[in-house]
Amino acid sequence: MQKLKRKITAIRAGRNTRVPRSNIFLDGKFSFSLDNEVLVKESLKIGQELSSAQIRQLTEANTVQRCHDAALRFLSFRPRSRAETRLRLHQRGYPDAVIEGVISQLERSGLLDDKAFAEFWKENRNTFRPRGQRMLKLELRRKGVQSTIIEEVTENVDEPENALKAAVARARTIPAGDYQVFRQRLGNYLQRRGFSYRVINTAVKKAWQERTGNSSPESALAEDVSVVE
Repeated sequence: MQKLKRKITAIRAGRNTRVPRSNIFLDGKFSFSLDNEVLVKESLKIGQELSSAQIRQLTEANTVQRCHDAALRFLSFRPRSRAETRLRLHQRGYPDAVIEGVISQLERSGLLDDKAFAEFWKENRNTFRPRGQRMLKLELRRKGVQSTIIEEVTENVDEPENALKAAVARARTIPAGDYQVFRQRLGNYLQRRGFSYRVINTAVKKAWQERTGNSSPESALAEDVSVVE
């Protein structure tokens, strides 16, 4: 027996102007909606007959299109990791199989690249919020980047330079009347950003010199940084 087909009797523009979408009416009744991109791609027109299987394929194709568009919007603000993108799409309620297909498509097109993301993250941190290598690795790990990529990207992080950049910027907000207080507060700040004690000691001394113009704060400069846990 031939499967029952339903005829497209109307295609009407949806009310959502942010996402161009059309409502499809079959046999005089509303049946489903499609993004206009899918509508054009499938060349749907009034009078066309659709089987149940074709209707299912259209709705599935529309889900894939919406998932893809959601991913592109997410990526438009800044580069993202694969794990970040997957989590975002899960939060939007898309099926696992659809998400994995969209992620693979984005990777093939070069729009999703964990190494490029890790490089972006490192350079952004180095420029605006310098971190120690340890903290940078932790952040990338939390973003779901693979260990091999993390090690490759962070291999040449210049910790002394980053620490000094962070120290000089932070030092402007710390009173310079007492070197011991200055040293403790700035040292704690740099420790929270993942720098090693040796790097912290050098950065604090240089930041003090730049802050005060005193190239030799007597015996204070010879002492190690005392970091409060």
